[in-house]
Amino acid sequence: MGQPNLLFILIDDMGWRDLACTGSDFYETPCLDRFATEGMRFTNAYASCPVCSPTRASILSGKYPARVNLTNFLYAKPRGKLLSTDYLDHLALSETSLATALRQHGYQTWHVGKWHLGGPEAYPDRHGFDVNIGGCHWGQPRMGYFSPWGIETLADGPEGEYLTDRITDEAIRLLQERDPSRPFFLNLCHYAVHTPIQAKPELIAKYQRKAKELGLDTQEAILPGEHFPCEHKREQRLMRRVIQSDPTYAAMVENLDWNIGRLLAALDAAGLAEDTLVVFTSDNGGLSTSEGSPTCNLPLAEGKGWLYEGGVREPLLVRWPGQIVPGSVCDEPVTSPDFYPTFLEAAGLPLLPDQHADGVSFLPALRGEAFQRGPIYWHYPHYSNQGGTPGSAMLDGSWKLIEYFEDHHRELYDLAQDPGEETNVACFHPERVQAMAAQLAQWRTEVSARIPEPNPDWEG
Repeated sequence: MGQPNLLFILIDDMGWRDLACTGSDFYETPCLDRFATEGMRFTNAYASCPVCSPTRASILSGKYPARVNLTNFLYAKPRGKLLSTDYLDHLALSETSLATALRQHGYQTWHVGKWHLGGPEAYPDRHGFDVNIGGCHWGQPRMGYFSPWGIETLADGPEGEYLTDRITDEAIRLLQERDPSRPFFLNLCHYAVHTPIQAKPELIAKYQRKAKELGLDTQEAILPGEHFPCEHKREQRLMRRVIQSDPTYAAMVENLDWNIGRLLAALDAAGLAEDTLVVFTSDNGGLSTSEGSPTCNLPLAEGKGWLYEGGVREPLLVRWPGQIVPGSVCDEPVTSPDFYPTFLEAAGLPLLPDQHADGVSFLPALRGEAFQRGPIYWHYPHYSNQGGTPGSAMLDGSWKLIEYFEDHHRELYDLAQDPGEETNVACFHPERVQAMAAQLAQWRTEVSARIPEPNPDWEG
């Protein structure tokens, strides 16, 4: 067997329970459900940050966001009781990106869709990609999902063309025009399902009917909560969605699913399916507490912008015919930096441990072999737009410790017994808390994690 093609599909803001195969009973995702039966579904896959840019940086660098000093989405610096820490406004060019490593060994490297890792001086073409279609400094389609989009690296389509459709068309075109003598790495990063929540009218109408048939339209879907802890939203309250029932968001999810199906069908038509390792995942948890709160991550706590499970646990599906047992499930935790060494090892290429310093190849898990990843860490020293506050966290087995910087209090959860993080058991396990906190502090020192300072202007 030669080197596999590598197709990495990254969705923006898709929650852990936003697919039917991962637990949604409102959204319809037949293509991805079928994809899951053809490969492996991970139940404990994690983004390295509860917001987008840091996770994207960790995927391409193989390092935790704190180690590359890109710890928040660009270019936000919200303040509250604490100040925001400084962080880079781009993925440093000194990093040997995954695309660069693959291109050095003959891979065709293509980026299609969202980038959000810096301005033109740090666009995909500066990080090892031969092609950049749609990648710019934008974090969302500012002019909406219907053309004209105004994206500098993607020509506008006919008026009203839907962005998710167009991005998929571009990916399919690259497959069709590829050099068949060389393997490819396609980094397909959809803008969906990020705000603005917009979808095709006929699909919205379908889910309006479905919500009515299920009686969801009469249920209280969003509950008001406490005021935001950050300065710029102090007068606003968190709005937590408690059921999946938004017809427009459901329509976005179904359209995305349909487009993934089109792409996989194009792989089949080109005779590439058997030779392609395909990964499907998300960059952070579903948006559930603000900005319209379009989805719900329950039973996981909170969502995008939070260190709780709803903010960092993601759907992860992987298909590789002949290597992965169809319909298999992996419960071992993995996280964003792990994709870098996994792809290198799958391609039979030498590992770059100095580069992917925080990644652990989970190729053994894909092949059904024994695999234990070890602890996973997070460092998010910022206030999020969704209500989260600055802190760090670590996962060791089923035990998760969260340490918040405002008052330095710690929370401990046994996710095996309490996946919804409903009961803080720190007071019952002081020795475990102390040991994990020391390990977390040591890790922060190792990666030069920055700690936020008090805000002298704060009036609590």
